Amino acid sequence: MQEPKVLKSSEKKYQMCSKTVMDTTDELISFDKDGISNHYFEYQKEKNKTLLDEPLRSQYLEKKVAQIKKDGIKKKYDCLIGLSGGVDSTYVALLVKKLGLRPLAVHLDNGWNSELAVSNIENIVNKLDIDLHTLVIDWNEFKDIQLSYLKASVIDIEVVSDHAIFSSMYKLAKEHNISHVISGTNVVTEFIMPKSWLYHKLDFLNLKDIHNKYGNVKLKTYPTFNIFKYIYYNSFLKLNPFSILNYVDYQKDEVKKIISDELNWRDYGGKHYESIFTKFYQAYILPEKFGIDKRKAHLSTLICSGQITREDAIKELEQPLYLPNELENDKEYILKKLGLSNSEFETIMNTPPRSHNDFKSDLPLKKKYMEFLKKTEKIRKYFR
Repeated sequence: MQEPKVLKSSEKKYQMCSKTVMDTTDELISFDKDGISNHYFEYQKEKNKTLLDEPLRSQYLEKKVAQIKKDGIKKKYDCLIGLSGGVDSTYVALLVKKLGLRPLAVHLDNGWNSELAVSNIENIVNKLDIDLHTLVIDWNEFKDIQLSYLKASVIDIEVVSDHAIFSSMYKLAKEHNISHVISGTNVVTEFIMPKSWLYHKLDFLNLKDIHNKYGNVKLKTYPTFNIFKYIYYNSFLKLNPFSILNYVDYQKDEVKKIISDELNWRDYGGKHYESIFTKFYQAYILPEKFGIDKRKAHLSTLICSGQITREDAIKELEQPLYLPNELENDKEYILKKLGLSNSEFETIMNTPPRSHNDFKSDLPLKKKYMEFLKKTEKIRKYFR
């Protein structure tokens, strides 16, 4: 199959994929002669590469669980899981307990949890009898970094939370001598996401440069993951990530019913809406400032995995991201918590977007490190 030609943004007219609901709001999207986008083909490729048919899927999961248990002998915990209170992380918690694993759950409290998220997390850990380690981030530091990202006009403000949770999980794994990290990342509900809508979560130099240019508070306790920690953890800690949801029949609507029935879990009404700020970012900042509706990516993945029809996805996209009263309430709450006036926020919203690439990055160093590992692979194997 020939790769679809990539058109420059200036050459593009509006077009929606004939298989999914991805469109030219993704500046890197490409289409074939039938109007099918690269996202559809990339999903099919990943599906064929990653997802196993039965009985191979169950056999692989059984073997993996046995290995995790073996590696966790004489340890208090045999795996680490992140717990946000969302659908994916909640189902991961339920699965690992049913499989007889002994997880340590990690939750990041960055000051933006909704009351519903707190309630869901309490129900999960109590009903499943899971130990929970809550990482409480210094609010003044965290707020200052978030404000820096808003003022810098870069797209991926969620780096601030994601960087902290990744860094903290690596640190906890080392402290508790845990070899396996089980995550809720999966192909069938979240594979499609344009590269232009995100940035690298572990690029600490990028975060640091943005904060140095726009921040005011010295970072003393914010969890960081610089290039040296990256090399150390990759070379010596030998953490094994495992995307468990790729090895079960993961049907989103069915899973919501399961966790509601078994754990009294309640829905937030949107992906990652367990965080008040994430909801505002995805439902207001992204569409209003950057022209991006992340529902297109989420729904397109569900179309590709057969969990929703394209027609139903289009109908869902016709629904407003925010109800007017809800938007005003959330906006007022968030601006007050961040210490921003309406005029200051409007200035931020009207400032032209900038690329993360306008700031320093440790990605070139990481690339050189990976190239070094590849070149020395045979030598390193010899000395093992």
